[in-house]
Amino acid sequence: MAKKSIRFYNDYKVRAVWDDDHSKWWFSATDIVRAINDEPDYVKAGNYWRWLKKKLATAGIQLVSVTHEFKFMAPDGKQRVADATETES
Repeated sequence: MAKKSIRFYNDYKVRAVWDDDHSKWWFSATDIVRAINDEPDYVKAGNYWRWLKKKLATAGIQLVSVTHEFKFMAPDGKQRVADATETES
């Protein structure tokens, strides 16, 4: 079973999950967007992340960090697949 953790950045919770296959922590991309943009609304942060990712892909620009999908506990208490990024790429 994967280890899960809550980290804090700018007083926002950032969900993390341990990836045994790569021996590293992955962090919720939406949570990072919330923390960086000081966005209290989780849905707005998620919408912004999806819009940004699509805009960059359309322009042929690769994300700075590789993203993977992992299951995170959503604010409503359900497990959902979400983009995750590592601290180094």
